[in-house]
Amino acid sequence: MAGPTTAQRGAGQQAGSPARPPRPTGRRRPSRRLLLVIAVGVLLLASGVVWALYGSSWFRAEHVRTTGVDVLTPAEVESAAAVPIGAPLISVDTDAMAARLRQKLPRIDSVDVVRSWPHEIGLKVTERQPVLLVKKGAKFIEVDAKGVRFATVDKAPGRVPLLELTPGQSASLRRFGSGRLVREAVRVAGGLPHAVAKDTQVVRVTSYDSISLQLTGGRTVVWGSSEEGAVKARVLTALMKAAPKAGHFDVSAPTAPAVSGG
Repeated sequence: MAGPTTAQRGAGQQAGSPARPPRPTGRRRPSRRLLLVIAVGVLLLASGVVWALYGSSWFRAEHVRTTGVDVLTPAEVESAAAVPIGAPLISVDTDAMAARLRQKLPRIDSVDVVRSWPHEIGLKVTERQPVLLVKKGAKFIEVDAKGVRFATVDKAPGRVPLLELTPGQSASLRRFGSGRLVREAVRVAGGLPHAVAKDTQVVRVTSYDSISLQLTGGRTVVWGSSEEGAVKARVLTALMKAAPKAGHFDVSAPTAPAVSGG
């Protein structure tokens, strides 16, 4: 006797047998035990990192390295910085340290405080550079290109011009005040070409639009006001190249400069 056909077997399954559940096609979800193991591992790793940074002796501030100083000494900078030697390196407040250095040492224009793992704090200093000197009794006040009076020294540094402010009772003094006239002189001194700046001995101000320079060798430059400083600097450089033996230069009107003496 012949057995049931394929169609009959299929019909029998549909009529009397429950259908088999489909096999899962995706990945199994991780078990709760595996998730717990992962969570514990992450927690232990984080705890180890925190302990290494804060509790161990591996990453402690032990050394200070100062660079960029010229007039200041590394000892002065490091004393003002007050680096907490022995403290965890990560806990050192670099922003507060930079602010403290600028406050205690006005000669510092900017400073970068950086962590150098595993044990060092680096102090990268940029000092202010004087462009003018203001005489005060027997001492000299250094003024930088921003007009900041940052230091009083006993001896005038070399190749920094002296400011002579002699406005008398001029209208410029009444209108602008001596502070503004000093700032105008700073703008002129700070914008001089290097070759001129190193030979400038005096920046003389008698009014807002009457600023002049006294150079080495008895040479003089009439600058006028601080306006159009870059143009005047280029014109003066060209005049000095064209007439190297001249004794008097006038760039107060840069479109119509003048030169004389020789």
